Formats: sequence, C-alpha cells, structure tokens
Amino acid sequence: MRNSIRKTLFELRCRPLLAGLLATFLLLILPQGYGDGLPLDKIKLPEGFQIEVFADNVLNARSLARSPSGVLYVGSRRIGKGQVYAVVDKDNDYKADEVIVLAQGLHLPNGVAFRDGDLYVAEVSRVIKFPDIEKDLHNPPPYEIVNDTFPNKEHHGWKFIRFGPDERLYLPVGAPCNICNEGDPFATIMSMKADGSDLQIFARGVRNTVGFDWHPETGHLWFTENGRDHLGNDIPPDELNRAKKPGQHFGYPYRHAKSVFDPEFGHLAVNYDITIPEQELGAHVAALGLRFYNGKMFPREYRGQIFFAEHGSWNRDEKIGYRISVVKLKNDKPASYETFAEGWLQGDKAWGRPVDVEVLPDGSMLVSDDFAHVIYRISYGGDGS
Repeated sequence: MRNSIRKTLFELRCRPLLAGLLATFLLLILPQGYGDGLPLDKIKLPEGFQIEVFADNVLNARSLARSPSGVLYVGSRRIGKGQVYAVVDKDNDYKADEVIVLAQGLHLPNGVAFRDGDLYVAEVSRVIKFPDIEKDLHNPPPYEIVNDTFPNKEHHGWKFIRFGPDERLYLPVGAPCNICNEGDPFATIMSMKADGSDLQIFARGVRNTVGFDWHPETGHLWFTENGRDHLGNDIPPDELNRAKKPGQHFGYPYRHAKSVFDPEFGHLAVNYDITIPEQELGAHVAALGLRFYNGKMFPREYRGQIFFAEHGSWNRDEKIGYRISVVKLKNDKPASYETFAEGWLQGDKAWGRPVDVEVLPDGSMLVSDDFAHVIYRISYGGDGS
C-alpha cells in the first residue's frame, strides 16, 4: 500500500498542495519505512559514491544540527504544523530507528542549533531553547525564550542559525519582500550571545541567507544568498559570499551578484562599499544549507571544500537547481563550481528538493529534503586516498 501511495504522490509532484496533503496522509496512516518508492537510482553522483535514505517520515525536513551524542535535530517550515524533530540512530547502522516530534505549533521553526546540552530553535520573531534536551527526548522540557525581539514578517522571515567560533549565535533577518529598502534589521546577518543578549548586526545587504559556515582555518564566514526575482530567467545569479570581518555590506538592494545594478535602487550603490560575491551561482537555484567538508571518507579533492544544497528554482521558465553543488577552493579562492549530486529534477518535474547538509563523524554526508520528507546519507565506497 505504501508503494502505491508513494507512486501516486510522485505523479502529483507538479501539484504541490495535493502532493503535500497526500504525504501528510501517508505519514499518518502508515508505519515508518526508509523511503520506499523514492527513485534513488535517478540520483547521479561521482564514481564511488552512493546515496540511501537515512530517515523518512521527517515531514518538511529543513535545517540540520547534530549533537555530540549523535542525535540529529531537524527544523521544518510550512507543512508539518511547525514541528521540530529528533532523529535517533540507536545502533549506528546509518538507518534512523526513531523520529521523535519534540515540538509542534511553532512559527516556521526552520533553524536548529545545539550547544552545551541545549537545543536552540529559531522561529520567525524569536529564538527559543529546550534546556538539557537529551535528558528525555520523549518528554522534552518546556522551552525558554532566548530572544523575542526580531520582526514578525514571514517573507524571508524563517531563519538558519549556527554558533560561530566565537560562541555567539548567528542568524539572518531576511528582507521582507522581493526587493525593498526597509533598513535595519532587515537584510542582515546578526549575532548574539547564547543567552540572547548583546544582539548585534554582523553584516548588511544580505537579502536572504539560509546557510552558512566558517572556514576551518581562516575563520571567515561563508554564506549562500538568494538573489532577487523578476528580472528574468538568468539574472541575477545566486551568490556564495565571504564575510572576513564585521560590518561588510553585500549589496542588497542596490547591487546584485557582481555587476547587476537594481533598476529601482541601483543608483544608490555608489553610497556603499559593497563586497562582491566570491562565486556567482546559477540564477534562481535557491542555494541554501552549506558546510565545509571536514571528514575523511570522501576523496582528497573534496576535503575542506564547500558543499551546499540548491533547493531549486520556482520562477524560471526552465527549472534549475534541485541538486547538491560543491565549490572547490584553491589558495583560499573559488577555483570551480561543480554539481556533486543531481537527479531530483527529471525534465520539468521535481520529486525532491535538497535543503541542508551535515557531515557525520565517519565522513559521510546527510542531506535533508523538504519535498520528499526524508533525510539521505551520501557515502563513498572507493579509494578515498
């Protein structure tokens, strides 16, 4: 029965509302499986790599954060009624044994981060935390409000969060529009202490970032950014940016990518010292979660390189994205921008949409998918020397 419903779901993938309702029905009435019916054979990877389902029944799986004990925390958005999950692999066989709903009814709880035993969750207008969360995952403690001073606008209001090397929590406040000039705190990346105090603006001119990580050697913050819409199929490119220090401005809404001046606000670009992207990405690929690969399983050419999810275009005549990409660095600068995993888009129909990536201690990589409602594991079985 599960396979039959899965087949129907993918036949409806071009009608997201119906597909979402059917997926919800599937997860309510059927027992947990491991991605039955997903066409994983369609995923193309470099030679020696393989992909499998690590966990399913993770409705609208978005941002990922793993605790030192091995529990994987997952945020969600839209579908799923504001749920946050704990995914547990009890026997370390790289198949989830349990998916626990820790909270529900939250306001687009996209972002999750773990620190000193506490789970931090970012909603639209606040950050909350569940103290000592792993004491009993089935009976989580009441949450505490860390900071509730953020704008409540939903447009680009969902947040990606992560603790930096300075032990501060970083999070974006996206522009509440496609293109506008609302001023602080919109279109920024902010940071604060773990207790929610000392909230500061770290970077400006950032339309919407949903993924960032710090270079393991330089400590620079690298982040993806989604470009504005309605300027055509091919402009502006999405961006991979680098913040070397606090106070940099990355162009929005005045200048997009390296050389696209906004038709409405572009004349004001001369008033700002704008940092251009390190790498222009595909236009409208919706680049999201990002990680430096710090494992040893993958071949050497991938070690220390930047992997990120491209969620996929919604506003382009010919869809692109729906893949995992890698930017390889040489002398601390991008040397190439390559597709690492693709196949979630078949023709003009998508059966999956990658959102975030997370590297496991063995060097394999997890990928969340908010459309297929699963988390994949990508591993390498060849010679990794």
